[in-house]
Amino acid sequence: MPFVKIAGTGSYVPERVVTNAELSERLGENINDFVANVVGINERHVCGDNESTADLATNAALRALSAAKVKPEEIDLIILATDTPEYLSPATSVVVQYRLGAARAGTFDINCACAGFVTALETASKFILADSNYRNVLVIGAYAMTKFLDWNDKKTCTIFADGAGAVVLQASATGPGILASKLVANGAYHDHMGIFAGGTHLPITHEVLAENNFTKVRFAKKYPPEVNLEGWPSIIHDVLAKAGLQVEGVDFFLFTQVNLSTIKEVMRRMEIPAEKTHTIMGKWGYTGSACIPMVLDDALAAGKIKPGDKVIFCASGGGLNMACLLYQF
Repeated sequence: MPFVKIAGTGSYVPERVVTNAELSERLGENINDFVANVVGINERHVCGDNESTADLATNAALRALSAAKVKPEEIDLIILATDTPEYLSPATSVVVQYRLGAARAGTFDINCACAGFVTALETASKFILADSNYRNVLVIGAYAMTKFLDWNDKKTCTIFADGAGAVVLQASATGPGILASKLVANGAYHDHMGIFAGGTHLPITHEVLAENNFTKVRFAKKYPPEVNLEGWPSIIHDVLAKAGLQVEGVDFFLFTQVNLSTIKEVMRRMEIPAEKTHTIMGKWGYTGSACIPMVLDDALAAGKIKPGDKVIFCASGGGLNMACLLYQF
């Protein structure tokens, strides 16, 4: 049985930047104190009118392929995590496959909101471990949520941003690579946040468009803070138990980049030193299903993750879905 290793990473953000000052002017109130100091966001990148999820994903994928020194035609499988797809159908992954020229690759999408990339990473590893035909798997997280924003809704327009991240997973004769992982869910929260129109439950009609509510991303109900404050430590401890490790044995932690204060509080409760994490929401905003591969790529570029380091990826998203994976570089 092979080991599973990360051979290359890449990330991409669109050119357009929206600052807190610009949003404050638009909303008619100063949002910077809360958004910068509590959420941790100073600015965010947003798609232009002619940009979409497949554009972001393709650019991030090309950078990951280049870093891994893998050609598109050598990719056996593409798994793309997003809840802002190019189309309702077909899958965004097949659009990216075509644009890359990865003609031999099978493709599918995963949608479990912001837990999508880590879920896709675990899924990809199982393909490699179970079937020798899968040697190179491209895993992408892509997010173009600003296409679904109401720019007058300060609960959402101050947080969400666009971007993509990708990794190339390879079968390897040497390890260790992926050490343990776990997925959890709680469907009781399925109606708390999302884009609730456009599917079979609420198809698009003139009336739905005129209401201009369910076609946009909305916080319909308030998530209790313990969802992440208790959920992240719980799933991390479960994954570490599977690997026979304690928190002290982990060198680095990467969390969903939704709220800087939440990350700090979870680390305080788990007694994790501040230098054992990295964040990107300050410059890139919240990029949902793309934020874990993006923060990984940025941390690697900054030299914060070294060979031999054990790294936790911990992600959560609407649904509620949560995914955690332990990887050793």
